[in-house]
Amino acid sequence: MTELKGKSVFSGIAIGKIAILKKDNQSVKRIHVEDTAGEIARIGAAKETAVEQLKALYEKAVKEVGESGAMIFDVHQMMLDDQDYLDSITNMIETQNINAEYAVAVTGDNFAKMFAEMDDDYMKARAADVKDISERLIRVLQGSNGEGLEADEATIVVAEDLAPSETVQMDKSKVLAFVTRFGSSNSHTAILARTMNIPALISVDYNDEIDGKMAIVDGFEGKMIVDPEEDVLEAYKNKHQEEVEKRRLLQELKGKENVTKSGKKINIYANIGKVSDVANVLQNDAGGIGLFRSEFLYLEKDTFPTEEEQYQAYKQVAETMAGKKVIIRTLDIGADKQADYFGLDHEENPAMGYRAIRICLNQPDIFKTQLRALFRASIFGTISIMYPMIISVKEVRRIKEIVEEVKKELTEEGIPFADVEQGIMIETPAAVMISDLLAKEVDFFSIGTNDLTQYTLAIDRQNAKLDNIYDSHHEAVLRMIKMVVDNAHKEGIWAGICGELGADTTLTEEFVKMGLDELSVTPTFVLPVRKIVREME
Repeated sequence: MTELKGKSVFSGIAIGKIAILKKDNQSVKRIHVEDTAGEIARIGAAKETAVEQLKALYEKAVKEVGESGAMIFDVHQMMLDDQDYLDSITNMIETQNINAEYAVAVTGDNFAKMFAEMDDDYMKARAADVKDISERLIRVLQGSNGEGLEADEATIVVAEDLAPSETVQMDKSKVLAFVTRFGSSNSHTAILARTMNIPALISVDYNDEIDGKMAIVDGFEGKMIVDPEEDVLEAYKNKHQEEVEKRRLLQELKGKENVTKSGKKINIYANIGKVSDVANVLQNDAGGIGLFRSEFLYLEKDTFPTEEEQYQAYKQVAETMAGKKVIIRTLDIGADKQADYFGLDHEENPAMGYRAIRICLNQPDIFKTQLRALFRASIFGTISIMYPMIISVKEVRRIKEIVEEVKKELTEEGIPFADVEQGIMIETPAAVMISDLLAKEVDFFSIGTNDLTQYTLAIDRQNAKLDNIYDSHHEAVLRMIKMVVDNAHKEGIWAGICGELGADTTLTEEFVKMGLDELSVTPTFVLPVRKIVREME
């Protein structure tokens, strides 16, 4: 029996055989060729095949993990069309008389090295994408499909690291847990594991000899036990059964109120990223939608979504929620969420750059199109609008002016709309410190704890090297949350949390005591949070 320590990114118990996900051994040799035109033609054909593969993977991923998880495949399709990348491959073939596979391999290495050496974290991350598309092209050229994990039974997936593209293409029914040597607890793969509701560990130092062996993944204590002794295995089987029973008991909480024993009530809503996520909201008995990330309507397209397209999406969600509150966040693009057709410039620090409400206020035509769609859809349910990345009263007042312009246009056109509740996200220290002033301007606050934590602590939450000091429980963050709640209540408006911290059940009791009116969480966390609330005095 061997115990391997790691860091948990999602709790739970998994028991099964290990399957090490190995990269294809793409041995690429340099071969002299005379027919360079033929090699260039092979590149063209391989690129078309790779694009078709990526389209198929995108469709599969949308069904299984939604648009946000599938978006990586759109990015890879665009990168395959990058002219500089293709010109480099073609030039090497023509000037050096070499085979297509070798030209792709060298170009991929050169471009990946170039990206990796950039100062900007977003651009650094593109190094892995260049490697990914290059490896895909080489697989096609070599006649290999190489599409990751193949297993007849559900397994514990172990890998050096998992790119989002590798994770989303897996058959979820064949995955018991994720275990990686590298990675960050705030990576897309970690978030996906939480969405899939399966145990996941990072920073586990393993060797290939464990492949195929029986193991236990303990997501509570952050460890993997390989070849467990019989008594240990039996104990964990019992523990796993207890977890299954706990989940069954949680289902009995459906239909119950989110109220403490002393009668204090709190709203528990759900976060979603696409229209089809509403099914999970209803299945998990959320009281409403506390965050609908509307940017995915933009990210899934190669041009701006029309007013009608947006209207239909918002209308469908409002109708399906049947009067329950639906809080839709306006466009929050920029930083790590990029769409080429926006024409955004490269930035040294995109997380603090031209993004979210800053784009909307600078390009009001884009903003007005979304607002028109939102107000038109408002008569079909209880829609609220939430504006992200606010830092000043001036911004809020400008938003209100634009909203009034939109209302006037709709009225003149004879288009009906409802009286919509409007609020802002509190996700910057600046917004926290002037929350007393902002509270006079809006109907509610929703605290985005993910960005608020990284901006407050000056820590990039995607940087694995900083995981040991990234602390969402930091006293500064908690004090800021309390300050926001107090200032909201002084002006008679409500305050909630829509960041990942809202689902942290170790803080649920403290949040209720702070006076938070709402917690919006991943749908699968609605009932666990309800359980904590109902057990409180």
